Parts: sequence; structure tokens; C-alpha cells
Amino acid sequence: MTPELPSSGTADRRAFLRTATAALAVPTAAALVGGALSGTAHAAGPTTDLPDFAPVPAAATGPALNEQGYFVGRVKGSLYWVTDAYYQAMFLSTRDGVVLVDAPPTIGNNLLRAIADVTRANGRPSKVTHLVYTHSHADHIGAANLFGRNVVRIAHRETRRLLLLDGDPNRLVPTVTFDDRFDLHVGGERLELAHHGPNHSPDNIFVHAPDHGTLMVVDVLYPGWVPFKNLAVSQDIPAWVKAQDIAMSYPWTTLVGGHLGRLGVRADGDVQRQYIADLTAGVKAAMNLDPTPFFQKYGPAGNSWAIFKTYLDAVAAQAAAPVIAKYTGVLAAADVFTLDNAATMLESLRIDAGLLGPFGTRP
Repeated sequence: MTPELPSSGTADRRAFLRTATAALAVPTAAALVGGALSGTAHAAGPTTDLPDFAPVPAAATGPALNEQGYFVGRVKGSLYWVTDAYYQAMFLSTRDGVVLVDAPPTIGNNLLRAIADVTRANGRPSKVTHLVYTHSHADHIGAANLFGRNVVRIAHRETRRLLLLDGDPNRLVPTVTFDDRFDLHVGGERLELAHHGPNHSPDNIFVHAPDHGTLMVVDVLYPGWVPFKNLAVSQDIPAWVKAQDIAMSYPWTTLVGGHLGRLGVRADGDVQRQYIADLTAGVKAAMNLDPTPFFQKYGPAGNSWAIFKTYLDAVAAQAAAPVIAKYTGVLAAADVFTLDNAATMLESLRIDAGLLGPFGTRP
């Protein structure tokens, strides 16, 4: 039996979410003209000191959301995707039921509405029989509880271990796990699941729909946008960078990246890899920054952490500046997260690659 949708008691929350996402889905003409909105008036209250950022390029935005705050569309054949302009999920509508990949809580019960929209039109069952977890993080599977305990939940073995540690009742533990590869066949449809090692998280998997020319890999490629802060808050930066190459080695034409409002095309992967290459080169070059002023300022007081902080912050800022200039207007939020991303790349190059700059072996 398909879980019931919530009653009108949640109407106020849905109305708020519709308002909050409207600007993401349909940028105003004013937002698409000119540079950063430095002259924009602020509302009174706690938002007074909020910064202004460059407009979101039109090419980064996705389709408009409906009144309930979501968009559902066909990818190809029986494969569909859902977005709320923040997160994305994907599902196969099969003759035996629905195979859903991820259950982001920001989409929440709109997943059920989206599935009902599709299956009402194609006459296939609306019941979700299988739920694939791309990885354990709550922002992508925190609405898994909406589909009940009888759904077959499939994930990497490490996902099960992590979820057992977390003990979150909203993220039910997988019932089927695998180590390297798993082929899922349901109602005449198939998905190829693969684990290529840690990247964004230890358990993050690649979900390939070969019959539909589609790859879903989450928190690795961000079509039209720079990666989320700190290089997607990834736990293994070198492996996360490598995962972008692995993603591009698949023969897909459509990417479901798990975030934001539109699907990806192969050119998106090329642009992000160039962004990462530019960021890496910039950090390496900035590591030549003269450390003398930082040691002179904070060394006499014995404040070692102040030396590290100010020097590393200066290196990150120097590396980020030309990258921000190059990608503003090309990738959305280049001015929002590039400094954070440069700081994270800097730490990875120091710790993982051994590029220690002035903190290397004493001569």
C-alpha cells in the first residue's frame, strides 16, 4: 500500500518552501543583468548584514517548480527525476513498482506526489518497492522512513555500518548490501550500482542506468555550479577529485548530481574538472607567498596558531581570487564557495601531497 500523503496541516510549510525556492527556479530579470547587487536594499532585522553575491547565471537554473514546490520530469523512457531546486532524486517506473534512488528530506513527501503524477499518467504501480541509497548522509536519504519498512533498501556495505552507528530512525538500515558491484533488475528495468572507493564519503556509489544513458553520482559533479563548500565537504579530497574522472569515464549523456535545479550534460563535467585544475594550480602557486611577515607579527608572542591561520588564509585568498574572476558568470556561486574550496584544497595539498610550504623540513 502506498503511504498516504500528509493532510493540509502542512500547507503553511509548503507555502514557505514554494516562496523560498521560487527565486532559485526562476531568476528575476534584475538578477540576470549586471554584476553583484551591491546597491540592493536590505530588509530590517537580522538580515541587515547579509552579503550580496553575483547573480546566478541563467544556464545554471533548472525548470520552474510547481505550486507544491517540486518538478518531476522524464529523463528517458521509464526513468524520471525530481528536484526542489536544492536536491534531486531519481526513479524508475516499472511494471512491478517504483525503484527510487535517494530520498532527500527537503523534497520529502513531494517524492510521493511526483511518483503519483508519473504513475497516474502511465498506469504503472505507484508503490515504491526498492530504495537505493547513494550514501549514508542524512541530507540525501533522510526521508527514507516515508516508504516504510517493507521496501527493499539497497546500499554499499559501508553505508549499513555507518547507519547502524548513526541510529537515525529516519534512515532505515539497508536490507541488501554489496561491496563492489550490484546489478538491480526490477520489472524489466535495470540499474548498475558500483563502488569505486571512497570519495565524498567512504560509501558513495555510482548508479548507472545504461538503457537510459544516465549516471547518478551525488556530491561529485555540480552542473552549472561550483562545488559546495570545502570541496563538497568531502572526506577524501584526492579520491573525490579522482571520482570526477571516474564519473566522466561512464558512457552517459545525462547526469543526476543530487543537488540543485537541473540535470547535467557532459560539458558540465569538463567545466568542473577545469575549475578544480585551476584551483589546484592557483593554490600551488600561492604557496610561494613570503611567510616572513606572519612569523614576525605573531612569532614573538609564541602564537603558533595565529601564524598558521593568517598565512594559510592569505594563501587561500590569493589562490581563490583569479578563479573567482574567471568563473563568475560561468559557474553559479563562484564568489560564494571558491575561497572555502581553495582553503580545503590547500589543506589537502599540504597533508595528502606533502606540499608544506614554509612549514616543511627545517633547513
